[in-house]
Amino acid sequence: MSILKTLKLTAATRNALLTPEQVLRGKLIGFLNEQKALAEAEISGTAFSATKRVTRINEEGEKVRIDAPRHVRKGWFTDAQGKMFFQIRYGSKPLELAKGMNAVEVENLSELPSLIASIIEAINAGELDVQAKAAIADRKVQRKTKQPAA
Repeated sequence: MSILKTLKLTAATRNALLTPEQVLRGKLIGFLNEQKALAEAEISGTAFSATKRVTRINEEGEKVRIDAPRHVRKGWFTDAQGKMFFQIRYGSKPLELAKGMNAVEVENLSELPSLIASIIEAINAGELDVQAKAAIADRKVQRKTKQPAA
């Protein structure tokens, strides 16, 4: 008897790949969740540490994957008058939330986690898709102009 005949064979397809909008929303939500955790750590007075997977060479000369700490830049700042603002960044540029507006004013640090949660809801609802796509297009244009001539 054939081994293949004993197996349960079927015609299966992989799950559909994510749409570009879903990938973009995932990146923005990941950034915002990290900012929320950073704000909560600062409010409670604890240290926040984010890690990334890197490949290092150990003492035996073998390549191994380890978690290495990485720097997380704060998404909020205080201006000269003492007002606090929060920005969503795509790359190194702040995302324009409305025409000419790239930040949300916050009364104090304790309000920041709830503000970030409401921004996450807006992203899940697709309210920032247009602005995010514009930021991606702008970044692509900047990358093309920076490429050296070969």
